[in-house]
Amino acid sequence: MRLAFKRAASAATVVFVSMLLVGRAAAQDTVRVRGTIEKVDGDMLHIKSREGSDLQVKLAPNPGVSATIKATMADIKPNSYIGVGALAQPDGSLRAISVHIFAESMRGFAEGHRPWDLQPKSNMTNANVESIVAGVNGQVVTLKYKDGEQKITIPAELQIAAYVPGEVADIKPGAGVFIGAASKQPDGTLLTQRITVGRDMRPPL
Repeated sequence: MRLAFKRAASAATVVFVSMLLVGRAAAQDTVRVRGTIEKVDGDMLHIKSREGSDLQVKLAPNPGVSATIKATMADIKPNSYIGVGALAQPDGSLRAISVHIFAESMRGFAEGHRPWDLQPKSNMTNANVESIVAGVNGQVVTLKYKDGEQKITIPAELQIAAYVPGEVADIKPGAGVFIGAASKQPDGTLLTQRITVGRDMRPPL
């Protein structure tokens, strides 16, 4: 399989561009894929989806590829630009269910607070870290974006991801994947131009 791999910023860019574009595309034309690679056959990936479906996803020529690696709260500092998926709690506060750290070159990309489909009723906030303080149930980060801010608790046990350039070795059976916008093809397969592969942790998207 012949793949062209980008630098970290480029890899991150294509992934999050796909996240943005898929929201604008017609639902019948594109789908998100979250799952695990079961087999690699040239440029065709056989993926078991999170929902249990068997999918065949073809990689377009020279796809954008990024990988997720483990990070920690120590990697998140005031003024870091991060994305946090969260769920509203009964008291109205937000509790994180996923955290990813953007490359510095991605600062400001897709900034804001919006619905997300990682879990039912989840949301996503991409913003600058204004402050980090210790809370009863974890670290409380204040994320500030153009039109407002959100305070979100990040539980101590939650895994945090950072994005790095993908490598051909990352695309292998057993690896978790996230595809933001796979196009449905007439033969029932899917086609994608960009993919995120878990290197030592599953993509948290």
